[in-house]
Amino acid sequence: MTKLNVLAITSCVGGVAHTYMAAERLAKLAKQENWLIKIETQGALGIDSVIEPHDIEVADVVIIISNVNIKNRERFNKSRCIEMDISQFLLDSSKLLNVINRASKSPYGACIKL
Repeated sequence: MTKLNVLAITSCVGGVAHTYMAAERLAKLAKQENWLIKIETQGALGIDSVIEPHDIEVADVVIIISNVNIKNRERFNKSRCIEMDISQFLLDSSKLLNVINRASKSPYGACIKL
């Protein structure tokens, strides 16, 4: 079975705790689910692990975990996306797991909002 290639962006209002908690949770899920993952955090300290154009080209799905507008959102307009509120994700990440395989088979440009 081919590993799912996932990109993720996390960001919260304060730009500190929830941003990095969500990134950590995504990293654990990726290990558990055997995904390849790159996580960009947009926090109070700026943007870390910037997602580059070549990352987007090979991604099966982009996950945006945020309760604010992320910077450079237009990079993902032609990608398969899942958007989820950061608080909802931290409370129950199973909703994300339930749709990620469906999202990875959706047409490019499709966005599922949870």
